[in-house]
Amino acid sequence: MNYFIEKTTLVNEGQTLVASVFVSDGKIAKIVPEGEPFDAGSAIRIDGTGKYLIPGIIDEHVHFREPGMTHKADIYTESRAAVAGGVTSFMDMPNTNPQTTTQELLQQKFDLAAEKSLANYSFYLGATNDNLAELVKTDPKRVCGIKLFMGSSTGNMLVDKNEVLVRLFRESPCLIAAHCEDEAMIHANTVRCKDLAAKGEVIADASIHPFVRTSDACYKSSFKAVDMAEKFGARLHVLHISTKKELSLFRNDISLNDKKITAETCPHYLWFDDHDYEAKSFTIKCNPAIKASWDKEALRQALRGGLIDTIGTDHAPHLLEEKMTDDYFTSKSGFPSIQHSLELMAELVREGWLDWPLLVQLMCHNPAGLYQIDRRGFIREGYHADLALVDPEASHQIKDGYEHTKCGWSPYNGLTVNALVTHTFVNGNLVYENGLFHETQKGERLSFNR
Repeated sequence: MNYFIEKTTLVNEGQTLVASVFVSDGKIAKIVPEGEPFDAGSAIRIDGTGKYLIPGIIDEHVHFREPGMTHKADIYTESRAAVAGGVTSFMDMPNTNPQTTTQELLQQKFDLAAEKSLANYSFYLGATNDNLAELVKTDPKRVCGIKLFMGSSTGNMLVDKNEVLVRLFRESPCLIAAHCEDEAMIHANTVRCKDLAAKGEVIADASIHPFVRTSDACYKSSFKAVDMAEKFGARLHVLHISTKKELSLFRNDISLNDKKITAETCPHYLWFDDHDYEAKSFTIKCNPAIKASWDKEALRQALRGGLIDTIGTDHAPHLLEEKMTDDYFTSKSGFPSIQHSLELMAELVREGWLDWPLLVQLMCHNPAGLYQIDRRGFIREGYHADLALVDPEASHQIKDGYEHTKCGWSPYNGLTVNALVTHTFVNGNLVYENGLFHETQKGERLSFNR
């Protein structure tokens, strides 16, 4: 099927310009500047007047919960939520059940995605204290990266043996994506807070989360990861930066192509702060914790300063009853967000923290470049036609009843936003159109130019 997206505003590679785009055989076949004649033949025409056409968002940090936790989410439902939000490619984490810590289990997830996913996909192989032999088998052209938990996670995925970390940073065949929180500090803080709660000296509600998972715990672990990457020349991407202090570990004086150590943050660290626990309670409990207002402001400023390289969602669904438990220590950490990441970042554009070209750089161009994804993340002739058409003036309210994620709720419930994805193309296929899904084609496995 061929498409001709007419008279839209392209946001791409630092520019905005009115043009039309011809999509044929799954690729961006022609970019037609305004006023230039072009015969689109029998292509289906889509009016893009007043809308922005951007490359499909690449979310390098999701938890789609399959296999093993499909009562919360699965690859099919979460990929639907993704394309509804303009996300055309995702990279999924290994803390499933079973954990993705062998090449065989990794292949099983790729097979599931080939059957189910509406978006393009890749999966991380998870590091443990005893699977280095599996990690070094990873094909860097076929797998997005190695996930390293330097803070607690499901089962035995915490890597805390220094000799294992040294070997991993020396020998990893591809990018290491790290969750950085110091486990010993978190454990000590948890014990202390439990003791204080038992004595009635603190109330174990959501507001204690940043006192358990502190800024110091984040910084200590991130510092160690960066230090090891520098020593051994590893390619390191530090995930979900949540503190002002951690920003000092990263550089903004060189281009992305020259960086070996990069940083991601998430929309919720740019949107919420510790004042929101009172109203949002456990719905915004996540790891690392949402922290102080000055952390939020510093992260917002870092978007323009080049210290933050990508925006990933850390989309991590749980059922609402798993979140809203009786006390802090039993509530699950994580929440869904992939459907609304673009809308939230567009609100920061309206507030002046960034502009549309920078939004596209952080959510589309930089993930493509950082992971060296083959022919995606840009609107270029010959590239895969992964595209999102966005109405920037379609005011609407986020409501739990309209969520496409399986768990059916959002911490942003009730928030009014203005940008709305109207059309999403994956590999040239129109998979989402004004609230309707076209599910005849599935996404493709990402490949990497490494």
